[in-house]
Amino acid sequence: MDDCNNIVVNTLISFQNYFFLFSPPFKYQGMKQHLYGIDFGTTNSALAIYDEDTGEITNTIIIPSLIYFYQHAAEGFVVGEAAISAYLADNMKGRFIKSVKQVLSRSSFTETRIGNKRYNASDLVAIILKELKTRADQLTGQDCRKAVIGRPVFFDDDDVQKDKLAQTRLHKAAMLAGFTEVRYQFEPIGAAFAYEKGLIKKENVLVADLGGGTTDFTYLVLDPAKVGTKDRKDDIIANGGIYIGGDSFDSAFMWEKGTPHFGKDTKYEATPGKILTVPVSLFANICSWEQMNFFNGLRIKKDIEDYYYFSGNNKKFKNLITLIDNNLGYSVFQSIEQTKITLTDEAEATFSYHHMEIEIEEKISLFDYEKIIAKDIKRIANYLDEFLEKNKIEALDIDSLFLTGGTSMVGSIQYLFKAKFPHVKLNSGDNFKSVAKGLAYSGYLFED
Repeated sequence: MDDCNNIVVNTLISFQNYFFLFSPPFKYQGMKQHLYGIDFGTTNSALAIYDEDTGEITNTIIIPSLIYFYQHAAEGFVVGEAAISAYLADNMKGRFIKSVKQVLSRSSFTETRIGNKRYNASDLVAIILKELKTRADQLTGQDCRKAVIGRPVFFDDDDVQKDKLAQTRLHKAAMLAGFTEVRYQFEPIGAAFAYEKGLIKKENVLVADLGGGTTDFTYLVLDPAKVGTKDRKDDIIANGGIYIGGDSFDSAFMWEKGTPHFGKDTKYEATPGKILTVPVSLFANICSWEQMNFFNGLRIKKDIEDYYYFSGNNKKFKNLITLIDNNLGYSVFQSIEQTKITLTDEAEATFSYHHMEIEIEEKISLFDYEKIIAKDIKRIANYLDEFLEKNKIEALDIDSLFLTGGTSMVGSIQYLFKAKFPHVKLNSGDNFKSVAKGLAYSGYLFED
């Protein structure tokens, strides 16, 4: 990771001030000039509207990063909260797309066909960015083309080629959404600048941005006297990230507690007297949202039907067919998410799902849940240790911790940081808007 961390730090200015200098300048005709800070997230996306005349954020918009394509393609699609309502009203028959951010770095994903149209990764991301832009433009009364868009430190761990692919796709999506002046800022830096607005003295701050797809760290010097200044590169000491987030926790939960209800370990008689177990790859696919979105090939459906027949019509395996045929993935993961949320405050929760003859009602203790996600928590802890060691950061050098992102509220995450830095208070802002606000405060990136 040493080389990759150095690449990230040394090329920060390249990402921000060089990569998109070919974008043509845009002149506003209205009385006010605005800049949008956009945090395109795995689970939720937010946009902060920054008034460049007053230097203030006037509004912040947040929507779920969801798209629903109606069963009848001619009806088109809806985004955000409306996607959930339409999905349920349409009896879950159309195509429900979640966690689009996670396919940005996947070279194996080239496109998906929905109705009679083909959509690549940039097309899908652009739909969400366009929805945010439209809502913001309605508030400003302007066609704002200027934005600072957040990006994780690493889209896919430290794979430079995948990171480059994701960045290129994200930029194409921004152009498709109608932005012509774009700069990019690492998401934890955006969160740091939002936190800096409330400081009264200079601090060495470790920022942890724990989202749905990634966990990113930034160690930097924040100083209220420098708010809004143009050149902050010397204040950014180290960046790093790992491809683990809230979706990883949900996937682990689905594997341990969900898949048994969908026929994992089902036996089938391949030939008379020869008993085999259905491939575990079927169940790995339903634990990953980005794969479940596109888990609709005719061949795999035929294989599943065969396994069901040769299993003697196993009832739990039938649940897998029902899940896939009726596009129930989102509703199942909603139940998993609710279980996770309950366990942030309670010692026990019920994993409950009842739909189309799928019956799940299982008590989950906090101890059980912590065991399920322990491997991912350990990976985050190990990466944090690497990050501190490689950048020669001593725990006692850290004046303040700032945690943001929905996953930062998970009890095991809170315990990890309290145990690692007992001398430092954990600070947090709005877990869903902090990054977007900090990005909106990053207008200095447009200065030559």
